[in-house]
Amino acid sequence: MGDEMAVRAAVLEALRGDAALAAMLNGVWDGPPVKASAPYVVLGDCIGVDWGTKDRAGREVRVAMTVQDKRKGADGLAALLALLDAAVRRVTVPGGEMGAVGLVRSRVLRARDEGWRAVVEYRVRVLG
Repeated sequence: MGDEMAVRAAVLEALRGDAALAAMLNGVWDGPPVKASAPYVVLGDCIGVDWGTKDRAGREVRVAMTVQDKRKGADGLAALLALLDAAVRRVTVPGGEMGAVGLVRSRVLRARDEGWRAVVEYRVRVLG
């Protein structure tokens, strides 16, 4: 479980530490916010599976994020997703040798009163 928490903390730090992303958001939340105003990002589920070798322990951790944007056009959400993608791909986990970081899936939807929402899931592979 330590690897899941380490990856989650590294992703949170990468998102919060990205100046361009921070300039476009009202916040990055670790779990559902009590009160938040869009645009924002919420870290959701974090699922880990074995990704070890014969002689080294390793983990593949999948991190889900929700991006909420109330702007009328989809351009704002597209820009947020591009910045989020760049930030996640720069993630490093202290004490671990990084494997691949990549997008597993994404889902974009439009709600009449809530604006645009994207749910993205990334895979982060780490050897311990």
